Amino acid sequence: MAVKIRLRRMGAKKAPFYRVIVADSRSPRDGRFIEEIGYYDPMKEPAVIKIDADKANKWLANGAQPTETVKALLKKSDIVK
Repeated sequence: MAVKIRLRRMGAKKAPFYRVIVADSRSPRDGRFIEEIGYYDPMKEPAVIKIDADKANKWLANGAQPTETVKALLKKSDIVK
């Protein structure tokens, strides 16, 4: 089972809000997920990024692959170098 750390879109039309989740790579974007590890709100100024570092590091150590966007968010929040 290939596990990915990716974004799940929430919020209203034209007002996106994202949750950072761990999910099977075969599940749909807003479908089933394994665990929620944080959120990202790009609509606020400055954008709000809140990710649980312990959970993120645990999943990365277990082989979960972050998407490019999530990788950038992890770098901004100083979880990954």
